[in-house]
Amino acid sequence: MAGLTDSQLLRYSRHILLPQIGIEGQETLARSHVLIVGAGGLGSPAALYLAASGVGRLTICDGDTVDLTNLQRQIGHATSRIGQPKPDSIRFALADLNPEVGVIAVDGRMDENRLLPYVTDADVVVDASDNFSTRHAINRVCIARRKPLVSGAVVRFDGQVAVFDLRRADSPCYHCLFPAEGEDHDTRCAVMGVFAPLAGIIGCTQAAETLKILLDMGQSLNHRLLLLDGLAMTWRTIRLNKDTSCGACSATPQPAAYA
Repeated sequence: MAGLTDSQLLRYSRHILLPQIGIEGQETLARSHVLIVGAGGLGSPAALYLAASGVGRLTICDGDTVDLTNLQRQIGHATSRIGQPKPDSIRFALADLNPEVGVIAVDGRMDENRLLPYVTDADVVVDASDNFSTRHAINRVCIARRKPLVSGAVVRFDGQVAVFDLRRADSPCYHCLFPAEGEDHDTRCAVMGVFAPLAGIIGCTQAAETLKILLDMGQSLNHRLLLLDGLAMTWRTIRLNKDTSCGACSATPQPAAYA
């Protein structure tokens, strides 16, 4: 990149004023690529803030279409785009917000084989999905490709965020926290409900952690699970350690598909 244009210097001036970012950091963001899996309640605010912050490329994957029930919390979509694939809908919103950001919209549910090229090409992966099978697939590919993973979830009035920096040998992974063979089951918003602003709080926290990783700035949530009780508006932090018997990140052989 040749350097920031006058327009970019003005657009990102409040970032550039921060000594932890500056012009060099803003140029780093412009060269960065983030993969966001899920364009719903978490993916919407995460994508909007990453685009507004000047991340150069965003790949956004989702297999759903925009529904009227989404609009209570999924702020990347609009009434006029009901029925559209969510990746296309949010690409429209991001283009309006910051046309300098390149957005790749990927329609369809993501399994490990579909995820592999996108994870390989990304600097950071944001898990904004809504089901355990997708989360575990993302986790496995991030382990194989040693990519930092920013995970979030919301249900009712509760939210959680964690970072699994899988570039580091001592980092726990999503499977360490929620084993695939465990008894946890998906709690869908359609059944359990979700407090609308909570999705924004958690999605924005995911965006903040992503920017910190891209800029190698501050202390990430790696080794920590951040829990939010939205009714009491209290945060709690749980220390996470790598499970040495984890079937995902402690296994040394890679699947043949990742060789």
